[in-house]
Amino acid sequence: MEQLTATETARWLAGAERITVLTGAGISTESGVPDFRGPQGVWTKDPSAEALFTIGNYLADRDVRRRSWQARLNHPAWKAKPNAGHHAIADLHRSGRLRGLVTQNIDGLHQLAGVPHEDVIEIHGTMHWVTCLSCDLRTPMPQVLARVEEGDDDPRCLGCGGIRKSATVFFGEMLDHAVLRAAVEVSTDCDVFIAVGTSLSVHPAAGLCDHARAAGAQLVVVNAEPTPYDALATMVIREPISEVLPCLAAAVC
Repeated sequence: MEQLTATETARWLAGAERITVLTGAGISTESGVPDFRGPQGVWTKDPSAEALFTIGNYLADRDVRRRSWQARLNHPAWKAKPNAGHHAIADLHRSGRLRGLVTQNIDGLHQLAGVPHEDVIEIHGTMHWVTCLSCDLRTPMPQVLARVEEGDDDPRCLGCGGIRKSATVFFGEMLDHAVLRAAVEVSTDCDVFIAVGTSLSVHPAAGLCDHARAAGAQLVVVNAEPTPYDALATMVIREPISEVLPCLAAAVC
C-alpha cells in the first residue's frame, strides 16, 4: 500500500477506462448529513438511537417506531445539497469512464448531483421511499411524512394496515439479492475500484473490495481514518473528499 496525494493519484488514474466507485457516509458529511459511527455520528452522540435501525425492535415496540418517524421527519438529508465530491462522481459518469456507482448511503445525493437513478446501486436502500412490511406496497416518503406532520405518529399502510418503514436495510434484514448481484458485477468488471468515505467495516459492502481485487482491479481508498482494507489498497488518500474527487475526476474526464 502506498499513501499518495490526490494529485499523484490523478496522474496514475488518467489511463483508467472502467472505474467503479463505492461511497459511504463520509462523502455526505460535508453536505450536513451526519454519519453513524464517527466522532459526531448519530450513534456516537446517542447510542440508544441504534435501536431505531434494528428490525426486531422496530416491529416489537411502537415507541421505537414513533421515534423513528420523528427522526425521518427531521432528517438533515431533506435540506442537504450535493457537494463537490458528489458532483465529481457525476462528472465521471458523464465522461463514460464510470463503470458503476455503489453507495451505502440512503440520502439520494448522487442522483441530485446528476447520476441517473438507474445507475446508482443503493446497497442499503433509500430513505425516499416507504415500504409496507406486510404487503410490500411502496409509497413516496413525502406522502407518509405529511401524515406524521398531521399527528399520525405510527402511520400504517393504507392498503393493508401493516407496519411501514423507510425502504432502507435495517439490522436484522437481508440485502436485496438483485442489488447485491449488481454491486458485485460492477466491482468485478473495472480497472480501478475507489472506496470513498467508508470505514469498510460493514459487510457485504466492504467485501466488494475483495471482489474487485480478486478480479485484478487496483484498489484506491479515500478515507480520513484507517480502514481494514488499507493494506490491500494500491493507494490510500487521507485528504478531504471534496478536494480529492474533483482532482481525480479532472484527470479522467
